[in-house]
Amino acid sequence: MREPPIWEGMALTSNDETDLLIPLFQGNAENPRFSTFLERLRRRTQADYVSLILRMGDGPHAVIVESYAGIDLRKRARESETQGPFDLDRYLYDGLRPGRVYSIGEMIDHDPVARADRNRRMAKLGIGDERVVRIAGGERYSAWLMMARTRECTASDSALLSSLAPYVAIAVENLVSMDRERMAARINAMGLERTGKGWMLLDAEARVVAADPALSQFWQEHCGAALRPGERVLGLDLMAERKLAGVAAEMAQDRSLTARPLLLREKPHVEALLMPAEDAAEQALAAPALLALCTLPRALSGDGADRLAEVFDLPRREAELAMALADGHSIAEAAERMGLTLETARNYSKRLYAKLGVRGQAELVRLVYESSAVMG
Repeated sequence: MREPPIWEGMALTSNDETDLLIPLFQGNAENPRFSTFLERLRRRTQADYVSLILRMGDGPHAVIVESYAGIDLRKRARESETQGPFDLDRYLYDGLRPGRVYSIGEMIDHDPVARADRNRRMAKLGIGDERVVRIAGGERYSAWLMMARTRECTASDSALLSSLAPYVAIAVENLVSMDRERMAARINAMGLERTGKGWMLLDAEARVVAADPALSQFWQEHCGAALRPGERVLGLDLMAERKLAGVAAEMAQDRSLTARPLLLREKPHVEALLMPAEDAAEQALAAPALLALCTLPRALSGDGADRLAEVFDLPRREAELAMALADGHSIAEAAERMGLTLETARNYSKRLYAKLGVRGQAELVRLVYESSAVMG
């Protein structure tokens, strides 16, 4: 975590540090996020409304997430058929200098018509005064901390928001970074699962450090054991268990070793490619020694024929035959499964070879397995 910048007037009392900063940095794990921090800030200032507004991206398709404590301004806005403060003054919020506390109303004092219109709209929401500080944003995101009340805000309100701003900036930056990492992890896990792969990280004694959800579920359902962090991999064939322990010890000592295959189980058939966990070891607390990338037995997707037909512009029945051949069936077996005569199946296969530019069943199978048709 980076250190907060030294800003003028940022001193907080010891009570503030306990009551506000601790829940602030724990707030990214809450649902709604930062709810404890925002409620305590609202009570501390006796405000009617406190919110943290986070905008991801720019333009009309930006995602805006507003966490708040106190009155529900969005509900009031709907009931009064008006706009909330952020929606009403968004162009003004974008122009705020990060770290400085503003009263948005003061920014339009030069325009009596706009000021009167805004005051009327704010009165419908039950707001008499507000303070806003723009949090220093990162790449493609911005954030604002806002408080509002029926009566006038005070100088101590502004001082507190100014003091909190650098810490809120850290919390928001951590939140955005973690969300991006979680999203990337979910996408990676989904991609591996759709291609019939799973992974687990093991330490030097072949104990589980972590495992992806797809492999964990498969192992529990088909191997009769759970992949628990801190424990050895249960459900292995005896020879595989010994070999795995040996490779883990070797790769913990020498991370330049090349990847090695290992048959973990005969039934169900599970192979693994073992390689040193070089990148993971630099940052992981548990110091994994190796990464085991496992192949999981699975049937071809029921949607595979549709995908193959769309990508290669094939009739549906010809695509079905291609999938059956890729699944290991002979032309005779595929014909029986599809309710075709052997002669018709052979004609389909000849047309497939011509359309796809392959010279036989082996090349056809390779083409299918290199396509999106085999993704789960």
